[in-house]
Amino acid sequence: MGHDFTSEIVWTGNRGEGTRNYRGYDRIWDVAVPGKAVIHCSNDPALGGDPSKMNPEDLLLSALSACHMLWYLHYASDAGLVVTGYRDRPLGRGEVLPSGAGRFVAAELRPEITVAPGTDLAAADAIHGRIHAVCFIARSVNFPVTYAASYREGA
Repeated sequence: MGHDFTSEIVWTGNRGEGTRNYRGYDRIWDVAVPGKAVIHCSNDPALGGDPSKMNPEDLLLSALSACHMLWYLHYASDAGLVVTGYRDRPLGRGEVLPSGAGRFVAAELRPEITVAPGTDLAAADAIHGRIHAVCFIARSVNFPVTYAASYREGA
């Protein structure tokens, strides 16, 4: 069964002369999906991008982390484990070749998960190992994705 996704990318960096010269335009654009808030983007700050805007690498790493989180919450609920908080600060590792070509070589998800008092933490941690087999984004990337979760009990 197929599932289609759509997006619209609109370059907003034309300063008036388009790409007439390499330094004469901005690497900024908007991501627009019908019915959703527009995301203003730029390229990586290391390449002269605006550090206040999302870049493609930010978006990919965030999508990977969010997909993992959603499956984690689903499996925790199915297992009767009560999660009351979830925050991830994932780390993507990249490489750039002398030619300028770059890619992700690995990602580590580092969720900080708050669970109800008395939760079986071994069972909570075991959920992570099941997610890569079903997460749409994790199944779509060609680099290893690992996790290093931490847990705390809370309300």
